Amino acid sequence: MARVLRWGLYLLAFLAAWPLVMTLVYAIVPPPVSNIMLLRALGGAGIDKQWVALEDISPNLPRAVIASEDARFCEHRGVDWREFQGVIEDALEKDEGPVRGASTIPMQTAKNLFLWDGRFAIRKLIELPVAMWMDFVWSKRRMIEIYLNIVEWAPGVYGAEAAAQHHFGKSAKNLTKRQAALLAAVLPNPIKRNAGKPSRGVRRIADRILIRMRGMEPYLACLAP
Repeated sequence: MARVLRWGLYLLAFLAAWPLVMTLVYAIVPPPVSNIMLLRALGGAGIDKQWVALEDISPNLPRAVIASEDARFCEHRGVDWREFQGVIEDALEKDEGPVRGASTIPMQTAKNLFLWDGRFAIRKLIELPVAMWMDFVWSKRRMIEIYLNIVEWAPGVYGAEAAAQHHFGKSAKNLTKRQAALLAAVLPNPIKRNAGKPSRGVRRIADRILIRMRGMEPYLACLAP
């Protein structure tokens, strides 16, 4: 029993150290795969991905994703505590639970790289400090670069370049504002939503994202080279 406990502690120490150490590594080296990619692959999905630098991605895409997913991306330090407080208040005040999310781009990057999918309280508890650590180590440009290269945009399709080729038959560098908005619109559910053949609902979401993008420029200073 003592040996089992000792090895259990070793395992926990390794799991705790892994995201801390690999965050430092990924500050320089592109992540080859993410936990989500590996978990999806175990379920039978393929992995279609190709790393591209942020300079080789149309600026329309980070603008659309930030406008849709994390409008205060440049302001917070990994966790948007203002939005997080709103979610907690929703959960306390409404019997049906919270009606919005508070997952920032750093939190989503932490989940994709090191954790797993699904609504689990324990995952959220791990996600928060990992997101803050990554935001401390990486610049905002590095954060959005990694996120855009690992996030899933269709079943088995990861990253901006693979998504642009899959949905629009073009390079990520040549995405239009409309195409970028459509890609951002499918992020909450890339398994069911399709940017290349958008439903009426996806088109409506993309329209709202395009409106938000018009006023985003003052909030994107952290993306400047």
